Amino acid sequence: MSSRERPAVTNDEDRLRVGFRTRTLSAERLRFIRQLGVTDVFLDHMDTEEEPDEFVDADSRDTLPIGFGAIPSVDELVRTRERIEDAGLRLAGIQSLPYSLYGDVMFGREGKEEALDQVTTLIGNLGAADVSILGYQWNPRGLVPMRTTPVETRGGAIATAFEYDELDAPDALPPELDREYTEADFWENYREFVETVVPVAEEAGVTLALHPNDPPVIESLGGIPRLFGDVDGFERAMDIVPSEAHGLKLCLGCFSEMGEDVESVIERFGSRDQIAFVHFRDVAGTMPRFHETFVDAGNFDPLVAIRALDRVGFDGVVIPDHVPEMEGDTDWRHRARAYTAGYLRSLVHAVETESSTE
Repeated sequence: MSSRERPAVTNDEDRLRVGFRTRTLSAERLRFIRQLGVTDVFLDHMDTEEEPDEFVDADSRDTLPIGFGAIPSVDELVRTRERIEDAGLRLAGIQSLPYSLYGDVMFGREGKEEALDQVTTLIGNLGAADVSILGYQWNPRGLVPMRTTPVETRGGAIATAFEYDELDAPDALPPELDREYTEADFWENYREFVETVVPVAEEAGVTLALHPNDPPVIESLGGIPRLFGDVDGFERAMDIVPSEAHGLKLCLGCFSEMGEDVESVIERFGSRDQIAFVHFRDVAGTMPRFHETFVDAGNFDPLVAIRALDRVGFDGVVIPDHVPEMEGDTDWRHRARAYTAGYLRSLVHAVETESSTE
């Protein structure tokens, strides 16, 4: 049979499964992902300047650009989805809306109407192409620091870190802005955003997934409010336009940075069916000082977290998101991602076995 005639993946969409984020869709990358037993892919956008160097997947071969003025057509999205399916994988969604598509809306600047038009076009095209999730955040990526000096973790692996005291001028306004913004400004601009895009997502059959501010907890950084640095901010976001088409990109690492009990957070939002997909990573320490680490060496017990996801009936995708840099790793951290994928798949299997024997 040809690759298009073969079933893409096993029929497992009704169970918890492990995915990856990737910018490149090269044959080599997709084969590597499939060989690990990973089933789902979230496509990264192309605005690499928005990410700290440690998070950048610099390999942009054979990708699908997404950004302001670069909204993929339905045909382009369908071809991308089928290409991923031909590799035995599933295109679960778009990892994150690039800042170029929401920055003007977030700051209420000239150009926000055009940005909203492009975002709603993207959502409609995703739905028509049977791509069901669009991640986003309300965070001025590239304008304020996300991490400070990296640290060594287990065996000399390099991990990203944040230490508030390392910031020279945490309240200094970035040169790209001409004034400070209040929390009320940001909530009003956010309300306009969700009131515009959520109804379009409902019509298209696409789920929008909101990510926390990282680092969290800080009320303002660089004169810019940070609305989604705690649990209450997320509940307020979900209440503005209550909808099955609006949920959370539940980053367990961010909630761990907050010092929250991750199991309770999963139960809180999972019981309301508001988890679209999960960033499954962890840190050591909490704000104002933490560093990322291996998934088995952080603040929370990953087995407890997987059990909680299973208990609330979550049947979506968990992805490693950030991982340390291991010996011989690429910028994408392929070795650390492989380790993490195997670890997570083992936990999922163990919890499924527990559930089946109860």
